[in-house]
Amino acid sequence: MNGVSGTGSVVGEEWGARAAHSRALAVLRVRGRALGLAVLPAAVAVVLYAGGVTGHFTGAAWDAARWVVTVLAVLVLLAAAAVALVIARARPAATPTVELAETAAPDLYRLVRDLADRLGVPAPAAIALTPDCDSWLEDRTHRAHRHLHRTSGGDGAPVLVIGSPFLWWMRVGELRAVLAPVVAGTGPAAQPDIAAARRFVRGLDAAVAVPRSPGLDPVRRLGAHGVGQVARVLLRACRGHAAEMERGVAAAGSERAQAVDYGVRIVAQEQVGLAYAGWDRLLTRVALPAWRMGRWPAKLDAGVVSALTELSRRDRLAEGFSSRLGERPACDLLEEPGAVDEATSLLAARLFHGGPAEPGPDWAPVEWSQYPEEVVDRKWRTDAARLHQVLDGLGVAEAAGGRTSDAAGPTLTRVMAHLTTPRPDAGPETESEAGPETESEAGSEAGSEVGAGSGTGSESVSAPESEAAPEIGPAPEAGPEAAPGLVAPDFPDEDDEDDEEPVNPAADALAGALSALLAREEAAREARVVAAAESARTAEKADRTGTAAPHVVVSGPDGPLPLFPLQPPRTGRDLLADHVTAMVCCAAVDTAEAAPGLDWLDGPALLVGGERAADLGPRVLALVEDGDPEPLRAWLARTGVRPEKPVRLV
Repeated sequence: MNGVSGTGSVVGEEWGARAAHSRALAVLRVRGRALGLAVLPAAVAVVLYAGGVTGHFTGAAWDAARWVVTVLAVLVLLAAAAVALVIARARPAATPTVELAETAAPDLYRLVRDLADRLGVPAPAAIALTPDCDSWLEDRTHRAHRHLHRTSGGDGAPVLVIGSPFLWWMRVGELRAVLAPVVAGTGPAAQPDIAAARRFVRGLDAAVAVPRSPGLDPVRRLGAHGVGQVARVLLRACRGHAAEMERGVAAAGSERAQAVDYGVRIVAQEQVGLAYAGWDRLLTRVALPAWRMGRWPAKLDAGVVSALTELSRRDRLAEGFSSRLGERPACDLLEEPGAVDEATSLLAARLFHGGPAEPGPDWAPVEWSQYPEEVVDRKWRTDAARLHQVLDGLGVAEAAGGRTSDAAGPTLTRVMAHLTTPRPDAGPETESEAGPETESEAGSEAGSEVGAGSGTGSESVSAPESEAAPEIGPAPEAGPEAAPGLVAPDFPDEDDEDDEEPVNPAADALAGALSALLAREEAAREARVVAAAESARTAEKADRTGTAAPHVVVSGPDGPLPLFPLQPPRTGRDLLADHVTAMVCCAAVDTAEAAPGLDWLDGPALLVGGERAADLGPRVLALVEDGDPEPLRAWLARTGVRPEKPVRLV
């Protein structure tokens, strides 16, 4: 009942504020002890000199003690001054965000200020957007961050950071309810002791990272390491108090916010979880393939609405959400939603993929209507071209049926023949008899033209590759068979299986070569991004000296690497399966009634007769993992795909 009654809310708020204040004083006591320890030698030196002047401490021994303590005091004071200077000047970490000027979102600023007035707390100094499903207050009073919100006023108040998917998916009332506990945190943040404790902790955290700053000479780096060690000790001493202080601030803000839109907040929290699920699927399944192709979707936040609508439809939740979709969306609070969406989409590519800071010839935006042609089709053909490039490097010959087709070129038959392994019941003396049987089976399933080349090609290519696989060297280690070896002591049964000969040696060799080629391409891409980041950093420093403040300013990391990678590195088998799937899709588009498409929850999709081909993946895995082409051949025959026909590559 405390959460509903006014008395309980006040008591809970007061308890949280008091707890936060007591923990802030504990953090400041750590700073006071460090300061006292620094001036202790100087205080002892003053006492010794005072004793000498008054005649109490006289003699050669006391004179020597005075000199030793004086030198020690000077050294300690110089070291303490250096540490304090580094902590004060160190640039605290700031979350990469898209800064919104008040002219870019006057209605949103008005909503936040009205919310602050209802809560009885100071209004945030500025508003920023982040491509994530979260909201918080961030202190940017440090001089290195003041240029980001120099036009918004509210000096000393924190910045309100809002997750951009919330603006597009939530309604105005839901957004107000979700932001109420966050905005209520500006009250405790204005308390002088809490603000001082937060500045001290942020300074220590920034000082710990100073030794890793680029451009330091050996002497300065050695001194920075010493300062970093001192800052690390102080940070360890006040870490627990700082964490409890933040918990108290959050508790006080939550209790205060219960007086505003409490019922709506319960419903809005359900939308937070749904938005997070849709945003994660959109980034990993839809945006990531585009980023890898050098394209970044320019309307990610608008896309999350389509993804969540599709998710609601598949989970039979559309009826529950249809009524709320008729209300005013929160993105209407922005003057130019399209420009803001484009800025947050570019920032998302930087954070989750490590893309360049600015668009360019190799880093261009793409609209959702162009996604199938610009991303899906181009991705398939690029992967298919890379697959045939690796086959050429391994010396794999064309399949027998490939030369009898209408035109010479890359064919799906060549890939299938290389990955096909002889059946286990076929011994060496019966291999010559297996060819006609395979040919006749393929002819009955895929047509006369498919059968003419698949059987013989499987014989002539697979056998030499199986024999030559041990000569490839360390290439098969890139496949997943190498991974169980690292944890073999925990899984003795799997270790016994790994000692056996691989099921498909040709797939292992091909996967290893693909992994090596992709690693070289990724290294070249990162080198280009590093060069672009250097020029962008120089331009950013030049912009800070200007007087004009743009409506939308992007603050982000100084380096090109992704801060939050979406997926771990893929194994060689995963890469091979993706490339074989791409080759099949290219053949289907070029020789059958198929087209590239976009699934909002699963990303690139192959549309056959307007329907998504959802049964292709297991058939490709059968070919890659087991060397069995029959399930894939049956699918090709059923859909009318002709694997012996050359496909168009990039």
